[in-house]
This record gives sequence, structure tokens and C-alpha cells, in this order.
Amino acid sequence: MRVRCSQGIQVQEYHGNFCKRIPTDIDLAAIDCDKTLMVTLKHDDKLQDGSECAFQCALLYTTVYGQRRIRVTNLSLPCTNNLSNLFRLADLDSQFVCFLKQAASEIPSNPPLVIQDQVTNFCINILLSYRKFCATVSSSGQLILPEALKLLPLYTLALIKSTGLKPDGRIDDRSFWINYVSSVSTPLAIPLVHPRMFAIHDLDSQEAIGSHVPPALPLSSESVHDNGVYLLENGQDVSIYIGNSVNPDILQKLFGVSSVAEIPTQYVLEQYDNPLSKKLNDVVNEIRRQRCSFLRLKLCKKGDPSGMLFFSYLVEDKVPAGACKYRSRFKARKVGVLLDTCFWDQQLTLIYLLKASWPLCNVRIPMPAPVRTALPLGG
Repeated sequence: MRVRCSQGIQVQEYHGNFCKRIPTDIDLAAIDCDKTLMVTLKHDDKLQDGSECAFQCALLYTTVYGQRRIRVTNLSLPCTNNLSNLFRLADLDSQFVCFLKQAASEIPSNPPLVIQDQVTNFCINILLSYRKFCATVSSSGQLILPEALKLLPLYTLALIKSTGLKPDGRIDDRSFWINYVSSVSTPLAIPLVHPRMFAIHDLDSQEAIGSHVPPALPLSSESVHDNGVYLLENGQDVSIYIGNSVNPDILQKLFGVSSVAEIPTQYVLEQYDNPLSKKLNDVVNEIRRQRCSFLRLKLCKKGDPSGMLFFSYLVEDKVPAGACKYRSRFKARKVGVLLDTCFWDQQLTLIYLLKASWPLCNVRIPMPAPVRTALPLGG
């Protein structure tokens, strides 16, 4: 596969799972519509405002029937010297995939803490550039974020706390994470670090969004109660967490047992003759339909390793040790620095340090539900 660009832009680097024998081409053993490759472009000449930049991706491949074919994808985009247009039309999902793949490519050669700083600085520089060059109002106590990238700080924090960037993570988990991220598709990138969590025990009282899927909960331990049953999906697995004080009637409806101890660890989801069980099966089936592969089902209980694994996905929790670590690194900055993000009552709370000598400003802004856009490769 080769990517070509018009004058003024050139390919700097490829990111993904491939073999590179010559500088201009990459070799792939196989590829499908669920895989994504990232190409870093270098701007090496002056571009005229309003002119067009052209890009071409050519893939020479052999079909399963032994036919040799070439698939060519062309793209032409207008150039602009207006930064406001760039921020207004920014694609959050694609932007975050770049963060994710760049972080994965740096893991073999840099410590996790160094990569955490790099990812954080990427986010900081984007927000600082918008505040400096695009914002019309810039008071010291006001947090200003581009509309298209409002959730970027939250996803950046989730990436910092992800499996691949944990300093104390297992090497096997990190190796798998690197390999998976290198080719992960755009729709699966955000769920990998910021999963969706739903309350299952009160599905009867919830209104589904779209088809069968209820509203998502904040990824915080404050959303998880001991008398509830919760489902969490990250694009790879579906984890069902069961509290110790769940109503026996709910357990009977969902799992066919009267106590948590009776539920086997190797659990196979069944549908019982009641509305709650039917809705749970509908939710799981709909989530599996939305994803590229058949998601595995895991059962998590409080007090055992599976329960600890479930809570490790709650990236919006404030970890005292981690928070101090992040805060000490950021205080040295003299420009706007993102310290922490968390959800409270459907709002995104951002602690924003404008200068090292200025007081912290805790600002709340309403956050709409994010819109997911699937960008498949191929067809």
C-alpha cells in the first residue's frame, strides 16, 4: 500500500501492523474493513488559501479467489489559513485515534509516564491554541473549549489511565494492548479506553436510546451501588457486575438463582420468561450487533479479582495517589493545563490551571451525549 500527496505535503510516517521494506510502501498480510492504518503527513511547502490538496491511497492486493486487483481511494480537501474553521470541523473520533496509535507506537521505547506526559501535552497544546488564536472571550475564570472537541480532555484522561499506559500494568496485557491498538478501527477506539456502562437492575424503568440500549452511566464508582447489577462494554468484552445486596427477586429474573453465591463464574447468558431478562438479552445482542466481533461475556462479583477488573474501567474516579502524581507534573506549566476530568450530573467538570501562580478555577459546563460516527475502511 502506498499513500501519495500533492505538492506541499508528504508522507512522514505510517502507523499500524505491517511490514515496511522500502520507505514509500508498506506490506500487509491481510486487511479488512475493521482495520485502520494511520499516516502522518508533513507540511513542507507553502499552501495557498482556498486551493485544493489531493491525497491518494493505492492498495495492491489478491482476493480470496486469487485475483490481483488495485483499489484506489482519492481525496481532495480545501486549504485554509483560518484556525477557527479547523477547530469547528475537527473530527473528535479521528483525532483520538491518532492519540491512541501514537501512544501505542511509543510504548516499546519510552516509559509509560513519559508517554502520559506526551499525550497530555498534545491535548494541552490543542486547547491552548484554540484559546489563544480562536477564542473571542478569554477571561481568566472562564474555561473555553472548541465545540467539536469538548470531550477530548475526558478521553485523554481515560487514555492516561488505560491498560497500555499504566506504570504498574502487566507486560502481557500491555503487549496485547499495543497490538490491538495498532490496527483498531475508529468506532472502537474510544470504547477501548472509555467504555459504556449501563444499569441492568432497573431496565424496566429506563427508556432505551435507539434500539434497546439504555442511557449510559458515568464511569465512576459513585454510579455503582451494592444493590445493583451493571453492564460494561469496551468493544471487546461485555462485563456484568453483581453487587452483594441485590434483591433476590432481580437475581431470579436475570440469572435464575436467589443469591449471588449461586451464580457460576463461567456463566452463559440465558433468557427467562420475564420482561427484565428479555431486555437484558436485547441490550447484549444490540451491543454485539454494533461491534465488529462477537463480544465475550464476563461475570464480575464484588470482592474477587473479576470485581477489581470491573472497577479498573471506571476511569472517571479520582485516585488520590494518581491525582497527586498528575498534579505535581502539571504545576510546572506556565500555560493552560488540564488537571482532571470527571462527570457529575451529566456535566463535565474541568479543573483548569491558567498560570502556575493563578488560583484554580473549577468550571462546570453542560455536556451533550457524544455522537458516534462509524468510518469503515473499504467496502
